[in-house]
Amino acid sequence: MSTSESTAVSDKLDPRHKVILGVIMVSTFVVFLNETALGVALPQIMEQLNIQPSTGQWLNTAYMLTMAVIIPTTGFLLQRFSTKPMYIAAMTFFTTGTLVAALSQDFLFLLIGRILQASGTAIMMPLLMTTVMVLVPEHLRGRINGNISLVLSAAPALGPAFSGLVLSVLDWRWLFWIMLPIGVVTLIIGTIRISNSQEPRKIPIDVLSVILSAFAFSGLIYGLSSFADAARGVAAVSPWIPLGIGVVFFALFLQRQSRLQKTDSALLDLRTFRSRSFTEAMGIMGIGMLILFGAGILIPIYMQNVLGVEPLTTGLMMLPGGLAMGLLGPVVGRMYDRHGPQRLLIPGAVAVSVAFWTMTTFGTQTSIWFVFGSYSLLSVGLAFLFTPLFALSLSSVPPQLYSYASATIGTLQQLAGAAGTALFVTVMTIISAGLRDGGATDVEALAGGMRSAFLIGAIASLGLIAIAVILKRPASTEEMARELQH
Repeated sequence: MSTSESTAVSDKLDPRHKVILGVIMVSTFVVFLNETALGVALPQIMEQLNIQPSTGQWLNTAYMLTMAVIIPTTGFLLQRFSTKPMYIAAMTFFTTGTLVAALSQDFLFLLIGRILQASGTAIMMPLLMTTVMVLVPEHLRGRINGNISLVLSAAPALGPAFSGLVLSVLDWRWLFWIMLPIGVVTLIIGTIRISNSQEPRKIPIDVLSVILSAFAFSGLIYGLSSFADAARGVAAVSPWIPLGIGVVFFALFLQRQSRLQKTDSALLDLRTFRSRSFTEAMGIMGIGMLILFGAGILIPIYMQNVLGVEPLTTGLMMLPGGLAMGLLGPVVGRMYDRHGPQRLLIPGAVAVSVAFWTMTTFGTQTSIWFVFGSYSLLSVGLAFLFTPLFALSLSSVPPQLYSYASATIGTLQQLAGAAGTALFVTVMTIISAGLRDGGATDVEALAGGMRSAFLIGAIASLGLIAIAVILKRPASTEEMARELQH
């Protein structure tokens, strides 16, 4: 066989594996679209169900807390159970929750539906990433991870626009009725067509680790998420209380995992961090998620409350950036397969940094098109970061740790997202209050608070560049095996 023929054969993915990955990607798109779609509908839900904003926010808070509790356990679950039963469980949770939410006539049933949906969503992303590592040859992973980036970036970006379109003509329950048949169809197709891609390991679950994990990650997420409310003076309790509880249980959780991983029985195996490349990739991803979520929540507030832009226009102005981040994923993935990570990560980090430094100049008279350009540049830069990071991080650990690495990535995203939102909103609120007390108008004070928050992101973005420059290439399989033994 000639070299060209060998290359042609090696560039083709097994048709059965294409089906498995295709079904899981479509399902992941649906569950991530659902995650961001409900925010736009909250005012209508609160009016129809006659609930206060503090109560309505629990539809998002409970969703986030459920994700925080379940994702750390998926490393164990994906070791203990094969691909097919995990997929069926995830989509059953999601479709059942969607049905409950669609039928709900009061807040409690809607909340239960959201918790069930979150249970399915929490499983899907680690399942997708682990399945890619098991089924896809190394030289094709950049391309496939690019498609994953398309799913994970485009779906959240489309969520608010989808919700706004539906709500303009239908009741909020139709957000769930429209998603329900898609979830049912993908569940049926997956049940029929997905085959098990890996053999499960019969390892016992450590109940104490599950308890420690639940208190640790729910405390951290809830505490971080409460800082924004505390800055506005509307928090039910001081955020330092749940955050402190989370830190204590997190330390206990890490200690127990370090002990259990010696016998390969950890709930979340931390030996992934023995890989320098994985640790550095997690550093970049954590900073990237922090500033992505921070900018994502502040820019709409800035456009509407400082520049006076209508909500619909705000959504339309931000939509191209989110879509660009997703659509660039496959392109960047192919570039990763050809050139490796550093040629992508360094320019991506620089683009993100430039975007944030331009945001520090935002004022009360800034052109809406300048804001659009800054956000679009940020989105393109993040596309050049996240796609290589998904491939690089999982390629930096041995196969037996793939599921734990996927769970770690999902957990990091939740923590970094909550931290980014808390940091940016808290800085904005505190600085704005100080400027207002000093005689500034409400709009001027808010703009000043925004600039201070964006300055935090700009400084953090310099860390992206520093880590991208020193990033180490993934170790060979033999080197990974040696690292695992130490």
